[in-house]
Amino acid sequence: MSYENLLVINQDGILWVTVNRPDKLNALNGGTLRELDDAIAAAAADGSVLAVVVTGAGEKAFVAGADIAELNRLGPVEAKEFSLRGQGIFDRIERLTKPVVAAVNGFALGGGCELAMACHIRIASSNAVFGQPEVKLGLIPGYAGTQRLPRLVGRGRALEILLSGRNVSAEEAERIGLANIVCEPAALKETVTTLLNGILANGPLAVGHCIEAVNHGLNMSFEDACRLEATLFGIGAASDQMREGTSAFLEKRKADFRS
Repeated sequence: MSYENLLVINQDGILWVTVNRPDKLNALNGGTLRELDDAIAAAAADGSVLAVVVTGAGEKAFVAGADIAELNRLGPVEAKEFSLRGQGIFDRIERLTKPVVAAVNGFALGGGCELAMACHIRIASSNAVFGQPEVKLGLIPGYAGTQRLPRLVGRGRALEILLSGRNVSAEEAERIGLANIVCEPAALKETVTTLLNGILANGPLAVGHCIEAVNHGLNMSFEDACRLEATLFGIGAASDQMREGTSAFLEKRKADFRS
């Protein structure tokens, strides 16, 4: 499918999804969100897609928030629906059992920060800037920013960032756990690709089960989450991929999970 606001390219099994509105600093309007939802749904169903990278066009912005002109026209009912729709799209990203990496190449503010947090891993260029400045507009984050941020950086730190609406540098983001890795801007694509190639060398069923266990386990009691882990461990033990992985280890050879 062709998109108006996205560039979507499959490079050796890694699907690069680029928000392509550089004149608007890649702000998320309704059309872009619908296209993003479609692209992620297609990636989930496409066996040739092994991992997804979400990024923004240009060097200034990953996604610099929502389209403020659209927000300004919303009433309370429309605003709630707007929030729920965006949350559903970002939940689809988080639930994808293929690795999803945010390549953060500039401003990741508001909805952009929430989009990055919905991805499983965040790799940031040194010029990246994160933030949830919605309070400056008289609003709160609407795409689960109040929920994902404290899960990543802790309650007190998240509240300080949310209540002040201040920007967070790439260096601070890495220090507090909002970003996994920070690299020079010119090395962003290479860093993301190297990381994903390492992940994709592992058993794909096991990688998907890790994502599933973490996503669901965080919303369960510790005991229930451990039972989920045991169930997924058992499913993995019944797979051909486990047989290949353990046999390769014993035979001192590299496992081939995809032949």
